[in-house]
Amino acid sequence: MTKATLEPAAREEWTGQAGFILSAIGSAVGLGNIWRFPGVAYENGGGAFLIPYLIALLSAGIPILFLDYAIGHRLRGSAPLAFRRITGWFEAVGWFQVTICFVIAIYYAAIIAWALSYFVFSFDLRWGADPRGFFLGEYLKVGDPSLTGSFVPGVLIPMIGVWVVALIALAGGIAKGIERINVIAMPVLLLAFGALVVRALFLDGAMDGLNTLFTPNWGALSDPNVWIAAYGQVFFSLSIAFGIMVTYSSYRKRRSNLTSPGLVVAFANSGFELLAGIGVFAALGFLAFEQGVAVGDLEGLTGPILSFVTFPAIISQMPGGTIFGVLFFGSLVIAGFTSLVSILQVISAGFQDKFGWNARTAAIRLGSVMAVISIVGFSTTSGLLALDTVDQWSNNIGIVGSAVIVTVGLFWVLRRGDEFRRHLNAVSTVQVGRWWLWLTGLVAPLFLGYMLISRIITLIRDGYEGLPAWYLLTLGWGSLAFMALATAVLTRIRWRSDPDDFTPWPDVAVPTSSKGVTR
Repeated sequence: MTKATLEPAAREEWTGQAGFILSAIGSAVGLGNIWRFPGVAYENGGGAFLIPYLIALLSAGIPILFLDYAIGHRLRGSAPLAFRRITGWFEAVGWFQVTICFVIAIYYAAIIAWALSYFVFSFDLRWGADPRGFFLGEYLKVGDPSLTGSFVPGVLIPMIGVWVVALIALAGGIAKGIERINVIAMPVLLLAFGALVVRALFLDGAMDGLNTLFTPNWGALSDPNVWIAAYGQVFFSLSIAFGIMVTYSSYRKRRSNLTSPGLVVAFANSGFELLAGIGVFAALGFLAFEQGVAVGDLEGLTGPILSFVTFPAIISQMPGGTIFGVLFFGSLVIAGFTSLVSILQVISAGFQDKFGWNARTAAIRLGSVMAVISIVGFSTTSGLLALDTVDQWSNNIGIVGSAVIVTVGLFWVLRRGDEFRRHLNAVSTVQVGRWWLWLTGLVAPLFLGYMLISRIITLIRDGYEGLPAWYLLTLGWGSLAFMALATAVLTRIRWRSDPDDFTPWPDVAVPTSSKGVTR
């Protein structure tokens, strides 16, 4: 590799701790908090699910969040740059995380566009008496699995709007773009969703819905799949192990507390998930009451169907449904958009660091490419099936695989775990003991490794959602192949400034006699 010659540009910084915390919460609180957690909790023991969920949060979620913070803050770089500064070959892990974000961003924008459309539809309840038929037929015009499809104007137009606003935010940089948006958006989201939950609690049947969600099934705790579901929910909802928190923490000032804000972000995210569970199941209780059925007999208790089929049915039948719909879909737009911006920043930061671009250049060059791919791929009649397939592989294999590689590589291969523990303790008020090494280096990769292997086996053996094998090979396994190829290419390109001309701060002495995970 040719030696880089340019001087690195001064790194942007958050204006203060509040801006960082709100932005980190904005990244963590996304669509999955609203439409995934309630259904996962209900299907995995109800109230009893909170026990494995809390254990997973404390044993894996928060420890890995701390690790991401420590890596980004100590090594002052995007995921590729930070991992490169750990050791040369580890740069590839950073680029793999960038490619994961690239793939997620191009389909995530489509979901935000759906929510934006439904925000508008809420004013006249446009979905009518058949929300399912409207969503899949009239709105998305879902066709058979294919690699091509006709453009759907109702999706195309809001997607263009989402990309324009997202790239404007990205071009503004950290303080003037991302931070400014989150400082406004997070309080608005809390107020809007809080009002929605309060309204839902006063609906007929709301208590039945809450009883359905929170009545504990203690027998579920003996099922290993329930524990895996808990670890999966915590892991996916915290925005960890795919570059976001590494990138965000790299913009913190040198003398910045890490662990206390990390606890605030983690518990704020979990608190919002619990709030979402209350609001969603209170509303589901009302729908069950109106239809004269049990809550568990309702169709669509999680995912896009919950948001775009079940909730429109609720909105149509409840008093003041228009206001409720505006609050619900407005919350989806805000939660999704703040998460999308954080995902895009991972990509932008990686290219800024390697090629010497500024935020505006990265937004224009990368954004134009991503917007075209996103619109062509996911604003068509085949968009829903493509989205669901790519999401399954990128999350359950891509992100989980990234987490396993990072934790095993850092703690067992490179033996750098104690360096990052010492860094956390050097700058933070809440100290982490050696227990953090074992949780992050052993417990987390064991659970995540089991999740990864079991999911790969299931996808190979059973396929996914009855979709044709050629389709899964092309969009599912093909998306992973794209990530691997792009990672290899980006890793080989030379840096415009010397990434190794850097001294981590503070100087934390690590005993050379330390062995295994504790080093």
